[in-house]
Amino acid sequence: MSTHLIPPHGGELKPLLLEGDALKEAQEKAKTLPQVRLSSRETSDLIMLGMGAFSPLDGFMRQKDYKTVVTDMLMADGTLWPIPITLSVPKEQADSLKIGSEVALIDDETGTLMGSMVVEEKYTYDKKHEAINVFRTDEEAHPGVAKVYAQHDVYLAGPVKVFSELHYPQEFGDHYARPAETRKIFAEKGWKTIAGFQTRNPIHRSHEFVTKIALEVIDGLFIHPLVGKLKPGDIPADVRMKCYEVLLDKYYPREHVVLKVYPMEMRYGGPREAVLHAIFRQNFGCTHLIIGRDHAGVGNYYGPFDAQKIFEEIPEGKLHIQPLMIDWTFWCYKCDGMASMKTCPHGKEDRLLISGTKLREMLSKGERPPKEFSRPEVVEILMDYYKNNG
Repeated sequence: MSTHLIPPHGGELKPLLLEGDALKEAQEKAKTLPQVRLSSRETSDLIMLGMGAFSPLDGFMRQKDYKTVVTDMLMADGTLWPIPITLSVPKEQADSLKIGSEVALIDDETGTLMGSMVVEEKYTYDKKHEAINVFRTDEEAHPGVAKVYAQHDVYLAGPVKVFSELHYPQEFGDHYARPAETRKIFAEKGWKTIAGFQTRNPIHRSHEFVTKIALEVIDGLFIHPLVGKLKPGDIPADVRMKCYEVLLDKYYPREHVVLKVYPMEMRYGGPREAVLHAIFRQNFGCTHLIIGRDHAGVGNYYGPFDAQKIFEEIPEGKLHIQPLMIDWTFWCYKCDGMASMKTCPHGKEDRLLISGTKLREMLSKGERPPKEFSRPEVVEILMDYYKNNG
């Protein structure tokens, strides 16, 4: 692997996905083990561990790491980590498991055998304390908080072996890539600087503008949409993929852009989730992560630029990847083009600002968003989706 690429977080990639004979043996053994059911979020975290995206983690968090991650965004050894990666079970099940024993990990929704774990620890935790520290709120209306409150009362911790990535590699084909694979792509292209772009929505003109600002100053753009579970009302992955493809074909220089997907589930954790996005983008090989307005936010829980401010709080040397912080962007009728708060001197009345909520409302009513907001090819795909899905 080319040495000019940024090092993985913690120094080395740690993929935990088994292959070949090792996989077959582990799967056979797992058939005899007690079963632990995983929520969809726990399954998606396990897949991220498997592909090496969560390097340097080797499994679900031990108590000493959990405690310091929740309060200080640091693991016990001082490694930066903003959000706990945990596995919860009911107290009765935890009581039945011996420390040092092995369990089979089963995806609760599909019944798929996902992997195995050695139970090194089991511990209780304070859900409200976790919610307030990680999400800055204890309100159950926040989708990330709701998932913490819905968890069981005991966390199991220990190293994992991962057997499956569910349907993702088959469903997304060449668009699905692990960190070792994207690093190889970037090295072959000779890129030294790569900006990652996180998205869970179709790319509209503001997103396009932001990514092209990045392209002016770095070697390559890595468009990296999330395809794990979203909240109700979000646009499904297959529809979004059509939008990304048509944009790349018609409006981007293909030789400077790579599009791949990743299977994580959104936590809508605002600032802390932005830091997690940066960490695993570094593992994928990115030197920069674009952080715009309301990164990974939901509702009004975070200020529009809280996800930028949090990077100023990270101690020197804890993170190699750099945030590429970009101001609020929009179409300005007086400028007659895309602009940002930094470059446009005009007032609100001259700017086209459409929120995601407003866009969904327009589309669901069959109203066509203006061309200054979204490319016509993308609008066609979205209008067709909303027409057929209400």
